[in-house]
Amino acid sequence: MKKKTVLKVIALLFGLLFLSVIGYGIYLYNDIRHTANEMYDPLPNREGASPLRSASLQVGEPMSILLTGVDLTEGREDEVVGRADSIMVLTLNPAEGTTKMLSIPRDTRAEIVGRGTVEKINHAHAYGGAQMLIDSIEEAYGIPIDHYASINMAGFERLIDAFGGVTVYNDFEFEMDGSHFPEGTIELNGEEALKYTRMRYDDPRGDAGRANRQRDIIDALMQESASLGSITKVGEILDVLGTTVRTDLSLDVMWDYQSEYRPALGSTEQIEVSYTGETIDGIWYAIVSDEEKARVRSEMLSHLGLE
Repeated sequence: MKKKTVLKVIALLFGLLFLSVIGYGIYLYNDIRHTANEMYDPLPNREGASPLRSASLQVGEPMSILLTGVDLTEGREDEVVGRADSIMVLTLNPAEGTTKMLSIPRDTRAEIVGRGTVEKINHAHAYGGAQMLIDSIEEAYGIPIDHYASINMAGFERLIDAFGGVTVYNDFEFEMDGSHFPEGTIELNGEEALKYTRMRYDDPRGDAGRANRQRDIIDALMQESASLGSITKVGEILDVLGTTVRTDLSLDVMWDYQSEYRPALGSTEQIEVSYTGETIDGIWYAIVSDEEKARVRSEMLSHLGLE
C-alpha cells in the first residue's frame, strides 16, 4: 500500500472543492465559495499558526495539520462533534519535498487542557471540539499544530454514497455488524464501507489490518473522484463537505497552500507512537512514556525546522 494514501485525505476534503471547476467552469465558483464558508471554523487566538511557535508561520514554510475523523454524536448528523475516532498530525516540508504522518493513539492517557481532567485524549474533541483536542495534543506531545481538518464519520459515509459507492479487494471473509464481506473484489455503499473500515477484532493484524482497509477505501474514493462520472455529482459532494467537514483553512488559504505545499508530497514517512497498555480505575489506556514523547517530538520539530 502506498504511503502517500493518507495524504490523499487532504485532496479528498479540499481538492474536491476544485474538481467542479474542471468539469463545469467558473460559474460554480459561488457554490464552491459557499461550501468553503460552511466548512470554515477558525480557531481563536491562533491566526494560522500554533502559539508554540516563536515566530508567525509564513506560507511556504514547514507547517503542521491535524486530521481527525470524528464519531457521530447522536442527533447531530450535520455537525462535526463527538470523540475523535482517528487522530493524525501531518508535517509538510515543501523545501525538502517530504511529509511526515504521525498517528496518535486515540486511547492515549493525557491531560484534557481546559477541562482539568486526565483521561483518553480523544475525549477532548467531544468536550471542546478541535480547539481542546489541539491544546491537549500540544500539551502532551509538545508538537505545534498550525491547522486542522475534521470530518464527521457520518459525512464520510454520505460522501461514499454521493459517489455511488466504492470497489475494493477484501483479503479475507468476515462479518461486521450484520454485514457480510466475502473475500475478493467487493462493492460497498457508504454504510458498508464504514463497517468495513472499523472491523479489527477478527483481523489477525489488529489495528494494522484496520488501517489497511481504511487506506483501501480512501484509494477507491480518490479513483471515483477522478472519474468523469463523478463530475455530475458535484452538488451532492459539496453539500456533504459543507455539512460534515470543519477546518480553519479558508478558501483563499486553500488556494495558496495547494500550490505552495504540493512539493511536500514527494516523499512520505509514517511515524507510529510506541505505548504500553494499562487499566486504571477499570479503564484501559495507552501509556506513552516521556522518552517516547521526546523521541516523537524531536523528529517532528526537526521536520518543521524548529529544532
